[in-house]
Amino acid sequence: MPKLSVAVITRNEGTNIDDALASVAWTDEIVVVDCGSTDDTVERARRHTDHVSHRDWTGYGAQKNHATGLASHDWVLSLDADERVSPELAAEITALLANDPPHRGYRIPRTTRYLGRWIRTTDWYPDPQLRLYDRRAARWSADAVHESVRLDGPVGRLRHEIRHHAYRDVSGHLATIDRYTTLAAAQLLDNGASAGALDLVVRPPAAFFRNYLLRRGCLEGIPGLVVSLMNTYYVFLKYAKLWELSHRRQ
Repeated sequence: MPKLSVAVITRNEGTNIDDALASVAWTDEIVVVDCGSTDDTVERARRHTDHVSHRDWTGYGAQKNHATGLASHDWVLSLDADERVSPELAAEITALLANDPPHRGYRIPRTTRYLGRWIRTTDWYPDPQLRLYDRRAARWSADAVHESVRLDGPVGRLRHEIRHHAYRDVSGHLATIDRYTTLAAAQLLDNGASAGALDLVVRPPAAFFRNYLLRRGCLEGIPGLVVSLMNTYYVFLKYAKLWELSHRRQ
């Protein structure tokens, strides 16, 4: 049976880290790489594992590749500090690794807790994340935002969920949108993209239609409406910032 390491990167996750690491206490090893927390993240992490180290921030993908490289075992489960492995997912992974896994990486659905309920509609779900992988065939991308694992070979899928506690409230959600759209716009610009009036007029309403109607955010009540509007705002802000960056460069 292949042994399993968990890799977590952190910065100021004192309110999250205990629950995250407790949810993977059943694994063979937990590796935590911190990039300079000023709260008690490191102290709390050391209650769960001896493998806690520091590395200056060099980007999401680079940090996760570094954490993966520190693992003692080739099979790695990458977990964010605001995520939890459900008991059902833990049992599914254990059963998978009890035999020789047919694939070298697996996507896991992720559900987000928001405004008092688990969101299983909109662009937020099933949000499959390639988080369980054999590091000999996988590597995190260098994308500035929404980094992902690149895997050599076919990818399998698991049924049970990672539980995501991304936002404490709407204000925190807005702050994250502002930060991530800045990174996303810069990445689009580096990739040669540009934005015009059509992007600002057409893309946001299309995003709302997709989230609220096609992907059934309307079934979630007010939380589904808020998520759909927030996702719409994300799209608008990303292209507005891309236009701004392009205009400055010209």
